[in-house]
Amino acid sequence: MPAPLLLDLSHTSHTQARTGIQRVARSLATVMGEGTRPITFDPWQDVWRPLRAWEMRTLKQSAPAPTRGARWPWTARLAGLTRRFAKSEPLLPSHRGLLVPELFSPGVARALPRLFKATTGPRIALFHDAIALRRPDLSPGGTVARFPAYLQELLAFDGVAAVSEDSRQSLAAYWDWLGVSRRPELVAIPLGSDPVTPAPRTVTRSDEPPIVLCVGTLEGRKNHLALLEACAELWQRGSRFTLHVIGAAQAQTGAAAGEKIRQLQAEGRPLRYDGPVDEPRLAAAYAACSFTVYPSLLEGFGLPVLESLAHGKPCVCSGKGALGESAGGGGCVALERMDAPGLRDAIADLLTSPTRRDQLAAEARARRHRTWQDYAGELTHWAETVRRRS
Repeated sequence: MPAPLLLDLSHTSHTQARTGIQRVARSLATVMGEGTRPITFDPWQDVWRPLRAWEMRTLKQSAPAPTRGARWPWTARLAGLTRRFAKSEPLLPSHRGLLVPELFSPGVARALPRLFKATTGPRIALFHDAIALRRPDLSPGGTVARFPAYLQELLAFDGVAAVSEDSRQSLAAYWDWLGVSRRPELVAIPLGSDPVTPAPRTVTRSDEPPIVLCVGTLEGRKNHLALLEACAELWQRGSRFTLHVIGAAQAQTGAAAGEKIRQLQAEGRPLRYDGPVDEPRLAAAYAACSFTVYPSLLEGFGLPVLESLAHGKPCVCSGKGALGESAGGGGCVALERMDAPGLRDAIADLLTSPTRRDQLAAEARARRHRTWQDYAGELTHWAETVRRRS
């Protein structure tokens, strides 16, 4: 068996959040298995080291968390400081390269040169999106402030795999704007999703209102306010349906959407908000809905679109950028405008046209859905071709 890749999980091994980046990191750790050795930068011991047992348990936990923050128990902090002062440095395992799937923090970035010096083989980073650069008005202030430095730090890697062609073009355009001539090899390798056996088609009573599902973190760029406005107008017109919203709320840019949800619920509208949920509850929500809406304005990839299709459920989403790349294979209502009127009309059309819903569901079920195993295989095959730069 060839030597494994080091897999940097410095953030994911210390949080229960299951946002897009964490889902990618966890999925790679799972499907690559013995082909990787998960590592972390330990700021208390001030070393790169393999994950300990408690971090591996965190990595495998499925319970959702309301925040994305990393958590280091006091016992782990004290143990790290003790080892630091004792000059006890664990050696990195034998390996054939490095894979960094996360958007790394400034602290991790400062420690990367040490890891690079200790690493043999190519050093590969995943690039998820340039949304903080393209739409700073819809992004948390801390992310916007951090992003220019992060995009320059990526230049130290030997290769960068963007999760979509749209993300690849965004990063290449930024480096062009900077006038960077010496840069890593940059490719687009689209993500996979969990394999799903679509639930059997259920026959609902004619008096039972359909469920419209929206899965995604409540934050500015996800555009929940436009969706809620569209649904409020449809309810006012007498449309019968339940809107089911799933996803953690981002404190800074998601507050307005959270307030609008509470307002509509207080008015007695059929709106259910669950926050973050675990995988079984998410699968049950997909099974129960008639179709999904992903109102996001801008994505690096957009996992909920492919997840909806994998469950055999049509999805209303943007037809532009990375979302357009996913929507192009069928099963989606791809919109040019992601405003309230555009969403309202698309939802109304699917609510009143069972035939159209059935046609789109058939298209979704007919698609060949790319798995995490497919993604990991293509990523590692490409990584093996990347030449290490001095």
